[in-house]
Amino acid sequence: MYYAVIFTSTRTESEAGYAETAIKMLELAKAQTGFMGVESARNEIGITVSYWESLDAIQNWKANMAHLEAQQKGRTAWYKSYKVRIAKVEREYEF
Repeated sequence: MYYAVIFTSTRTESEAGYAETAIKMLELAKAQTGFMGVESARNEIGITVSYWESLDAIQNWKANMAHLEAQQKGRTAWYKSYKVRIAKVEREYEF
């Protein structure tokens, strides 16, 4: 069992610093204890799913100062809207 944080978003037209911040956030997340991986796609909406070993690991990532700053910039410049869902993954299948 592990957890998935599902982040869905719609973007504004602003690109200023977005790509660089996304790269930085990925590198920081990878360094967090309990981080297991990430998958992402974007068309009309963006969907990023990150995987974590525990709810504590998710909370620690949410409280990361650089992540908090990126969240604030997202609300003021990059996203029209977003939603975060946290789900427990009890099983997985792969082909």
